[in-house]
Amino acid sequence: MFTKIMVPVDLAHVDKLTRALDAAADLALHYRASVTYVGVTAETPGSLGHNPHEYAERLAQFAQDQGKRHGFAVETRAVVSHDPAVDLEKSLAKAVKEAGADLVVMATHVPNVADHFWPSHGGKLASHTDASVFLVRG
Repeated sequence: MFTKIMVPVDLAHVDKLTRALDAAADLALHYRASVTYVGVTAETPGSLGHNPHEYAERLAQFAQDQGKRHGFAVETRAVVSHDPAVDLEKSLAKAVKEAGADLVVMATHVPNVADHFWPSHGGKLASHTDASVFLVRG
């Protein structure tokens, strides 16, 4: 049913991604699908790297750890954005297309009042790509 799963990750909040990461791994093993972990970063130095190359290395290490833990091969895609907070949905939609993903598994939060005014990242992604989007509440 699914052949390529994309998992957006925020390396600054990995502790809140456990359920989504486990769901993605379970689906990947069940469908024998490949997994691409995607992270969006800025060009400027940050807590996760002094530059996009360092960020990409951290993302690759995270993905390799996930692959070893669950027993499958992984890919990574570090997307560089001028302003990740503003460009997140656009950057992820582009990554879905470039990766050829047919399923996106991503963490989400319990809806609150703000969600009535601003759509969720997952909702926007579902409406702007051909991939199925599976939102996993932490």
